[in-house]
Amino acid sequence: MRSVLKICFIVLVTLFSSCATSHENFLKYVNPNIGTAHSRWFFYTPAAVPYGMAKLAPSTNGHCGNASGWEAVGYDTRQNSIEGFLNFHEWQIGGVSFMPSNGVLKVKPGELEGPKNGYRSGFDRKNQVAEPGYYKVLLDDYHITAELTATKRVGFHRYTFSKNDQSHIILDIGNKQGESGEVTDSEVKMVDDTHFEGFVSTYPKYVALYDPQGKISMYFYGEISRKPANMTAFTTDSIFENKSFSEGKGAGLVLNYKTADRDQIEIKVGLSYTSTTNAKENLLAEASGLTFDKAKERAQNIWQQQLGRIVLTDTNQNNKVKFYTGLFHALLGRGIASDINGSYPKHGGLQGKLSVSKDNQMPEFMNTDAIWGAFWNITQLWSLSYPQWYGNYVNTQLQLYKDKGWLGDGIANSEYVSGVGTNFVGLAIVGAYNAGIRNYDVQLAYQAVKANEMSWLNRKPGSGKMDTKSFMKHGFVPFLDQDKTDSTGSHYSASHTLEYSFSAFAAAQMARSLNKKQDYEDLITYSNGWKYIFNPGNKLMHPKKADGSYINKLDPYEPWRGFQEGNAMQYTFYVPHNPAGLIQAMGQDIFNNKLDSIFTSSEKSGFGGGKQIDAFAGIKSLYNHGNQPCLHISWLFNFSGKPWLTQKWTRLICDEFYGTEPIHGYGYGQDEDQGQLGSWYVLASLGLFDVKGFTDARPIIEFGSPLFKKADIELGNAKKLTIQTVNNSQENLFIQSASFNGKKLENCWLFRDELMKGGNLEFTMGKEPNKSWGVAIPPPSAQ
Repeated sequence: MRSVLKICFIVLVTLFSSCATSHENFLKYVNPNIGTAHSRWFFYTPAAVPYGMAKLAPSTNGHCGNASGWEAVGYDTRQNSIEGFLNFHEWQIGGVSFMPSNGVLKVKPGELEGPKNGYRSGFDRKNQVAEPGYYKVLLDDYHITAELTATKRVGFHRYTFSKNDQSHIILDIGNKQGESGEVTDSEVKMVDDTHFEGFVSTYPKYVALYDPQGKISMYFYGEISRKPANMTAFTTDSIFENKSFSEGKGAGLVLNYKTADRDQIEIKVGLSYTSTTNAKENLLAEASGLTFDKAKERAQNIWQQQLGRIVLTDTNQNNKVKFYTGLFHALLGRGIASDINGSYPKHGGLQGKLSVSKDNQMPEFMNTDAIWGAFWNITQLWSLSYPQWYGNYVNTQLQLYKDKGWLGDGIANSEYVSGVGTNFVGLAIVGAYNAGIRNYDVQLAYQAVKANEMSWLNRKPGSGKMDTKSFMKHGFVPFLDQDKTDSTGSHYSASHTLEYSFSAFAAAQMARSLNKKQDYEDLITYSNGWKYIFNPGNKLMHPKKADGSYINKLDPYEPWRGFQEGNAMQYTFYVPHNPAGLIQAMGQDIFNNKLDSIFTSSEKSGFGGGKQIDAFAGIKSLYNHGNQPCLHISWLFNFSGKPWLTQKWTRLICDEFYGTEPIHGYGYGQDEDQGQLGSWYVLASLGLFDVKGFTDARPIIEFGSPLFKKADIELGNAKKLTIQTVNNSQENLFIQSASFNGKKLENCWLFRDELMKGGNLEFTMGKEPNKSWGVAIPPPSAQ
């Protein structure tokens, strides 16, 4: 009996050890500090859960404003003082700053440079910890340690004080933060000894531009672990002792304490975009009785589970850091705007109530930057392993369509805030439909998609595509000399023509699937709009005037003239829905030679704008991986008979554009847009991509050069996919042969529905290209 027990014990220990080694800590590969030079307001928010409303982070420059409405602001690795810890970080939304301090009270943050005239504090990054779900830093000026964590809708702050008779927690509510724009109203008050509540309303620049009757409001209800000794209220111009209420611009409240060394004070703050009542309900539902340490543990367990949907086996630690940091940003980027009870913010400060979707689940209403280019990264990642968020995105857009009559590209609390103006939401909805994600009213979705492509009467400027009428009339968008877009054309006419052609193709596929024959015929005709502006003489996309003549003095490298955030060299390859047509128009040899030479040249500048730290650093270059219009181009060789060049260049982009440092993170000059560039790395490093963004009625997956020895992927349909490589290394980047579930693959692509059945996808790699593999049948082009 004793020997049997001994054997059982050994078996149990062996099983436990096996389980322990297979459950790797994925959080250790995430470095939130990567790319934090010139990063956007929503980029650096480590103390959050995936897609959370509560996104907590330190701010080095958040109060400085944002002249353009979208530029880098918030946390910059080149700056060495912190002015507060913000609870809201979203596209065009920011506010509710807390800051612990001590000594003589100061109620303004002070400036980055010059004498220390505010409450900001210096810090040393060796005393900073940033992990998924958690942030910690020592504030040198006060010898106070600040810690942050979160649930979906509740922010947790813990401040460990030094001994001081004048310790403070500053609730800075009524001042602009990040992308939020000017404050129009605010309020903060104590409701009893240990609870406070309030709101702040702002008018961000993009709301003013695209939805001028709109407003952004943030509400909060907070619980403090210790009653303050007394309170100080302040506004922009005044300070009021022993007052527990403040309102108007610049409103704030200071909680004053006498602290011993190592005294800890915790704050839980429920957040909402609809009301203080719902903020309180969110707090009670998600954080009642929850300690800071337990909240941190839960947040990090959620990250472990979500990151662990893709498990890598490889010895290259840098690539794993790039991968999981990219996946972290993909899962962090966009945030929910709905409350625990289904309330969500409607236009103009109104409140709506979500209804149960077709799968009997309550969807989450989301805030989101524009989906421009996201069909080459985030939507493909969603559909691979996180389909619930693709469904949430579609349901959000359809709710907006019901509320306001038009889809909205970028949205903040139901306000239109898209600065791109081409509105690819219809294409993204079609991608979800084609990928089998259909937990919404399909007929309503098609109605919205069709209107987005073909309707212009009474169209709201914030919904974008204000030149739809001219596209319908001419088959292309005519060039306007003035920097504007209206019913007669656009200054960005060529890029708009290409983008509308692509989205018309997508809508046509949904029309055909739903047996809308006439709609299909009309839309598929519009999808050929790119042919109007392709100039066979210079073999470039060339903007045209309304009379059909090309504009003169075209500089192929000049951005902003005919092309939005790019140039003719980059946009000439923007025919993702019909690569074969573009290759034929250009000539296959010319196409391949030109594209290969572009990448050869671009490698010298890191596939972007070199080492210039600016979001638009690469828009004058041949290729710009730091912005959306180029993200499919390296995959086009799969269509042009040279898939080994797709393998080569996608691998080199992963190796050289992406870095592991704060300065060289996502390139040097980049516009990461809520997880898009991170998602691209995830897909490319797995060797999976679709140039067409799932717009085909039966989508495909193309193969690139997988980086890792093994990747085990939990698919969104609960099946498992394993991608294995043999003889893989930095030098062995070319596919020699491939098989799927034991069956030899001769092509560089597979239908997506076959891949989603799961199984084993295996690639044998080599140092030299196998030019006979993957060329038997090119990926389908026009369907």
